[in-house]
Amino acid sequence: MNAIWTALPDRNKIVVPLAAGCGMRMGEILAFSPDDIRRKEGVFVVQRQIRRLKGGCVFSPPKGGKTRIVPMAEDILDEIDTYLETFEPVTITLPWRVLDGRPVTARVLISRPDNPQPMYGYLFLQTVWAAAFRRAELTKRDRVDGMHALRHYYASSCLAEGVSILELANYLGHSDPAVTLRHYAHLMPTSHARARRAVNASWSAARMLPDAHEDDPESVP
Repeated sequence: MNAIWTALPDRNKIVVPLAAGCGMRMGEILAFSPDDIRRKEGVFVVQRQIRRLKGGCVFSPPKGGKTRIVPMAEDILDEIDTYLETFEPVTITLPWRVLDGRPVTARVLISRPDNPQPMYGYLFLQTVWAAAFRRAELTKRDRVDGMHALRHYYASSCLAEGVSILELANYLGHSDPAVTLRHYAHLMPTSHARARRAVNASWSAARMLPDAHEDDPESVP
């Protein structure tokens, strides 16, 4: 991850913390605005993505049509604030859902260089992302080294710190936690140590309890 992060153009480096630290999909990253952050609550709202249709780009709801609220780590917020010291958000207006939909305006972080047209997923992956692999002298593996790998990194980080499958499903925008479990169960840390600690604690407490039958004459056979 660090090699690619370093090889990305400065204008595009922010995609790494947004993907690996927020768990967003490609289209959601490209539509992300600093205005989506609720700083007092320590969260951000995933409420749109950029989609490429035949004839142009549109804003649309996230996959599944559901807005979600995700915790924003302080370190990721620092990355965004540092980025904003150098790069101003770009204001773009796109139709909502369909090409003749109502216009929606947002200040997004990622844009095409010297081009007023919005960046979309396929274009970013084929130009900026692939070029970073070449610059880093790494071989990009199809279906393995896409931006989605950083979303997996986010999931594994959450699971390692005890975030539940249900919570993670909400943060990733999965409508069914079974989808999250199917994709990320192998990343869940073993519960053996936690189970041993739990049993030891409860057993120790049980051993300290007085015998329930000690003073009960009727309990004597």
